[in-house]
Amino acid sequence: MTDYTQYFDEVIQAHVAIEQWLAEERDASELEQLLARFSPQFSMVSPLGRVLDFDALNELFTQAGGKKLGFRIELSEFCGIALHEGGATLSYREQQTDATGQHSDRRSTVVFEKQADGKVVWRHLHETFCQG
Repeated sequence: MTDYTQYFDEVIQAHVAIEQWLAEERDASELEQLLARFSPQFSMVSPLGRVLDFDALNELFTQAGGKKLGFRIELSEFCGIALHEGGATLSYREQQTDATGQHSDRRSTVVFEKQADGKVVWRHLHETFCQG
């Protein structure tokens, strides 16, 4: 059986950190810890088709830190796609809400890179909004 547990756990832990960073005022050192989860070569396609690199992700988190009161993320539908020595690819569903009642629902596919020391980092993320 193929074991994606380490990668599923990283998705969960990263989203807890993202949720806390966006919903609450946090110390700047926590942003460094959050960004350390991402490869310097990180790339992302947002749900609206915008392409982001590591620097754009850093800017996004820096500007949005503590500004989404009541922000919550719910994860579900984890699915392993490919597992190999250098990392893994998986998908999951992510629903976001905030104190204003704004809600988004998206499906995400992430490519993880496993570094020589065993640390798992986010290499690529592609998000797509779900209809209805």
